[in-house]
Amino acid sequence: MRRTRVRRVPEFVEVIYSEDHWRLLRELRSQALRVMSIFASSGIRVWLHGSLARGDVSAESDIDIVIPVRTPAYLIEYLLEKNNYKPRNCYIVVATPTSTPKGVIVLDDYERLVVSFPLFDFKPQELEFYKFGGYLEYNELLENKRVPGVNKNLVLIKPTPRGHEELPVIGWEDYVAKLLGVDIEVIMERVKVLTRRDEVGRTGVFAKIALLPGESFEEALKRLFRERGILHKIYGSR
Repeated sequence: MRRTRVRRVPEFVEVIYSEDHWRLLRELRSQALRVMSIFASSGIRVWLHGSLARGDVSAESDIDIVIPVRTPAYLIEYLLEKNNYKPRNCYIVVATPTSTPKGVIVLDDYERLVVSFPLFDFKPQELEFYKFGGYLEYNELLENKRVPGVNKNLVLIKPTPRGHEELPVIGWEDYVAKLLGVDIEVIMERVKVLTRRDEVGRTGVFAKIALLPGESFEEALKRLFRERGILHKIYGSR
């Protein structure tokens, strides 16, 4: 995996997209729409998160589809399989001991087309994390909108008609918070996490387990609770 580097030197530049870039963005968004429509047509709220929402895609961009509201895992799996999407892998991921456990369903061999969803209700600050990176609702994607957000290099991506502007985050935290509509504490926390990752390399997640053949997300969550007792203390009674 290519390592991202935090951009510490302020730069203010406009990036003009080539026709190839616009074509790639359309193709990736088309793939995302096909999956998102499955949930939207069933009344399930669904987001597209990250570079596809902002527009600064590359050939390595993930298609990161998020169901932000707690939804039964079996229903998500049923809707996908009903529409001929066979999961390649399924995981439960917990970023930190206090982070909400998430289910992740991988829909391709390269693990770049994924659907994730909370196994408990997201905390308000976790929802703001998605605003930090930028996300689109299904209807907004249908309207071909793009939104500002911060990439993994800690660069603010601000869409323009010709492409996007790049602005620094470090030193401009107040401006970024106001533009994205998130609490300044969210910006400071993400700066801290991403700069540390840049200094020491990938720091990983607190817990990640793959579902066993025939195992449900509920069964896998119980197994994770047995392995990581602190999670059972936090979430076991919910």
